[in-house]
Amino acid sequence: MERQVFILSHPLARRNAAHACAVAPDGYRVEIKERTRTLDQNDLLWSILTDLSKQVDWSINGKLEKLSPEDWKDILTASLDQEHRIAEGVRGGFVMLGRRTSKMGVRKMSELIDFAHSVGDEKGVKWSPTSIGREAL
Repeated sequence: MERQVFILSHPLARRNAAHACAVAPDGYRVEIKERTRTLDQNDLLWSILTDLSKQVDWSINGKLEKLSPEDWKDILTASLDQEHRIAEGVRGGFVMLGRRTSKMGVRKMSELIDFAHSVGDEKGVKWSPTSIGREAL
């Protein structure tokens, strides 16, 4: 039996999921969880991160510089819940660990997008049209 995923959005999907559980071999695992972030949310986030990377200087080792969208993602995901996870580097130094947005639920991703917008608004970012698309939330 191959992996199956059911989006519980209508009665037939629920019946199909229940049937799959009933016929699954012993030892199989069932997991019910919130849907992960949408592709529209992901596209919106990367547009926001790109705008931040082009317009905002951030202090790195005491020096203001432009960061990559990936760096902004790390900073924002680590800052979202005010969680500070820092790992020792393999050859010295330290690495700040962010969260994986691909694992975030729709609501958590909406929080991250709102948070990123608020940071950019505070820094005077002029949002590109693709960064304003709040319909992705």
